[in-house]
Amino acid sequence: MIQNLSYSKTAQQSLVLAVLGIGLVMLGLLSITIGAFPIPFGHAISILLSQLGIGSGTFTEQEANVLWQIRLPRILLAILVGGGLGVSGAALQGLFRNPLVEPGLIGVSSGGALFAVIFIVFGSSFPWLGRIFGSFSLPLVAFIGGLINVMLVYKMANQEGKTDISLLILAGVALTALSGALIGLAIFYADEAALRNFTFWSLGDVGGANWDKVKIAFILILFPSLLIINQFRNLNALAIGENEAFHMGVDVQRVKYIVLFMSALVVGVGVSMTGTIGFVGLIVPHLLRLSFGADHRLVLPGSFLLGAFLLNGADLLARTVVMPAELPIGIITAILGSPFFIWLILHVKKLNS
Repeated sequence: MIQNLSYSKTAQQSLVLAVLGIGLVMLGLLSITIGAFPIPFGHAISILLSQLGIGSGTFTEQEANVLWQIRLPRILLAILVGGGLGVSGAALQGLFRNPLVEPGLIGVSSGGALFAVIFIVFGSSFPWLGRIFGSFSLPLVAFIGGLINVMLVYKMANQEGKTDISLLILAGVALTALSGALIGLAIFYADEAALRNFTFWSLGDVGGANWDKVKIAFILILFPSLLIINQFRNLNALAIGENEAFHMGVDVQRVKYIVLFMSALVVGVGVSMTGTIGFVGLIVPHLLRLSFGADHRLVLPGSFLLGAFLLNGADLLARTVVMPAELPIGIITAILGSPFFIWLILHVKKLNS
């Protein structure tokens, strides 16, 4: 009987992940055809097949350039960044056992943004960084900023080996405010071009996607996300309490450092490439927990897929609602996320009353 129940649960989880994966592929195929320059679906498929060396098909050179050089890198970057934000949010919520925890709320995003802006504005003063790390310089600098912020928040909220969630969020709000002030100070010294780029970047944007960024995101977002997903057993154990998890053989401190380190890497790199995109890491894991339970075997990979779907959908809206112009993607996620966050606060308040 127990084996049958276990098999049934595993089958349900596999089905949910399969549906999310198929939905993401279908949205991606839809996204490559829609935009200010529409591409017929048959032509889009022919272009993709021709890049794989399968036939030639019917399409124009302009269609091929738009799809391969502009639209496809944009879609893939949205998938990687959205998935990374989703799985990081799910892992942090599981680690601290609180649905209100989100990379933006505990300072990871703001720390990455601060160091990214400092590098953008003052990067010419550190030419050795570019010589050593090349195109990885900005993502690595943003990762360091996110890691510093999240470790400071964690240390401030840690009391006798336990994390006070109220202090965690308060510390995150304080460091986010400080980072915002320092970003403003850095921008004060920026030239007009840097200021214009920052204004749009600060609202979130995947319009600057290219294959170089996709390659970096593949290495510095996808692989760390897989390492986070691999922590599902430990996060399931932590859900019943740190002491209980310790007695079950879980190295609690090691799990904390892995999740915090990898989440800072994923979010910092994402911020460096697309700007600050809020609420994805909050909405996605909570929707999955409400719908299918809190088992991290499903929640972590599901959050990656649903986060990728959500950010891709938001990007599709951002570039079609006001065609031929584009809205910053952060506006779309904020419009969707803010009401959900308010509802979540009221829901948690109702549960605690």
